[in-house]
Amino acid sequence: MNLKEYAILDATALGELVAAGEVSAAELAATARAGYEALNPTLNAIIEFYDDAETVRGSDSGIFPGVPFLRKDVGATEAGRLQELGSRLFKGYRPTENSYYIERAWAQGIRIIGRSAVSELATSGFTESIVNGITHNPWNLARTAGGSTGGGSASVAAGIVPLAQASDGGGSIRIPAACCGLVGLNPSRGRISGGPNDQDSLYGLAREFVVCRSVRDMAGALDMFAGPAPGDPFVIAPPERPYRDELKQPTGVLRVGMALTKWGETDVDAEVLDAVKNTAQILQSMGHQIEEFEADFDPEDILKAVMGGFHLGIASLDEAAAMMGRKIDSDTLEPVNLKLYELGQNLPMSYAGGIFEAMRRVRAVVGMATKDYDIVLTPSLTHTARPHGEYVTTRDDLSAEEYMKGDIRLFQFLGVFNVTGQPSVSLPLAQGSDGLPIGVQLAGRLGDEATLIKVARDLEEAMPWHTRLPPVHAGNSN
Repeated sequence: MNLKEYAILDATALGELVAAGEVSAAELAATARAGYEALNPTLNAIIEFYDDAETVRGSDSGIFPGVPFLRKDVGATEAGRLQELGSRLFKGYRPTENSYYIERAWAQGIRIIGRSAVSELATSGFTESIVNGITHNPWNLARTAGGSTGGGSASVAAGIVPLAQASDGGGSIRIPAACCGLVGLNPSRGRISGGPNDQDSLYGLAREFVVCRSVRDMAGALDMFAGPAPGDPFVIAPPERPYRDELKQPTGVLRVGMALTKWGETDVDAEVLDAVKNTAQILQSMGHQIEEFEADFDPEDILKAVMGGFHLGIASLDEAAAMMGRKIDSDTLEPVNLKLYELGQNLPMSYAGGIFEAMRRVRAVVGMATKDYDIVLTPSLTHTARPHGEYVTTRDDLSAEEYMKGDIRLFQFLGVFNVTGQPSVSLPLAQGSDGLPIGVQLAGRLGDEATLIKVARDLEEAMPWHTRLPPVHAGNSN
């Protein structure tokens, strides 16, 4: 298989070729290496391509046999491999345990071939760090690939791998998916175990999943990762059937709530609103009922709930620093993260209580506003991918407060569903006049990924995106 053939296939198609004996896992890994060598000097998306990528472990059967996969440099751990969280504080860190996420990937045939770039400690929606530099968007190198899953998303969009590990505590799956023209699902809280060491991560805000190019890959990945594990704080209701089987089920008639007003201080670009309206028209033509709605929550509660959760995490880095034998200072943390840490040292214990109370208020208000809708339709982002350097933790000129407020303004439609725990997916349903992808977000009821899969399937058929490829793509290689 040559690189051009490989780069346009999704994970499901590649796995089928391996299962049929038409190509081997080692050949796919070698092809991914060729894509990495050709494109990564331009994108700076992959920080480590394993020397032994062609021989890494993985089942020869399963949902994705032999499919190359990138591990995000934060979150789920692979024993013995570097995991440095995009930070000098964790330079050289090698976990000693495999996460259940990693073990489930191996069991279904996935071959983990390297690490993708992240923002330091995954706190930014822009993938830029002192350690690894700037990750570029394959659609426009002057624009961000998003964050914190920017490295994995740029790699998938460019055809180096068909899917990659992702995680989302305030938008870190859906931001880069929207920026890079991908499918980015943040599953329901509790759908995927973070065990054995990170159950219900970031006070319940964060979930692990993937970024990918097709709805069938999204469904397959849910089947691969979903399910409880020992130590999980609660068990969510299991799906009625395998998620891939949902692709064959009728959608039925749905009541759809459409959000056309801003959910924060930043106005939504007209082309983004047009994409939402056009999606609503397509859904209406399918027989669904469309109604405009407003979730009248206080944006300050989202700021406190989401960014406050990140703030608490950074403020508690002392144990990690002791483990690494390092001090927390300007030599180990980027400027904004250091300011967040220092601010956190003087906060009263009541600050945490305020965060959890803000979460409760958001869940109550949004729950009431969306209770009558099967799905909710919103923009993913207020604009297409932003220029590099806007709200990044490498900037010394930003205060902690300015950073947190700016981050929430740009990503105002995302963090709310981290707080509520509802599943939400960004789909690449449009393209701006600047040539950049436009993501449209669908959010479902808690635990109801099945409906999102069926609606996403319908939209993929009605508004296909697979023929749109970025200028920097392995399929363009000679």
